[in-house]
Amino acid sequence: MSQTLKLYDEYGIIHEALKILPNDGLKLQFLEALAELEDASCHRERNFPKTRLHKVRNIKKYAIYRADIDKISGWRLHIQYINGEIHLKDIIEGKRHDDVIQVIKSKKGRYS
Repeated sequence: MSQTLKLYDEYGIIHEALKILPNDGLKLQFLEALAELEDASCHRERNFPKTRLHKVRNIKKYAIYRADIDKISGWRLHIQYINGEIHLKDIIEGKRHDDVIQVIKSKKGRYS
C-alpha cells in the first residue's frame, strides 16, 4: 500500500473547486490531481506527470507551488509545504492563471 502525505484544506479549496469547476471532467481531474499530490512516492521521486508540480518563480518571501488540474484549460492549484505537509492555498481559474503574481498578491493573507 502506498504512503500518503497529509493534505490540509484550511480555506475550503476542495469545496470551492467542486462548486466552480465547469464540468464533471475537470472535477475528476481535480480529484486525480489531489491524489497525485498526496502520493508520497511522487514527492520522493519528484515525478508529477499529471500536475506538473513546480515552484512559482519571482515570489521570494514564500515557497509557493503550482499544480495543474488541466494544462489545456489552465485551471491550477496553489499549494505550500509546511512542516512536510501539503496545504491547499487557492484554486486558480483557467483565464487567470497567467497573472500568478497578481493572484498571490491579492490573497497574500493565505500564504505564510
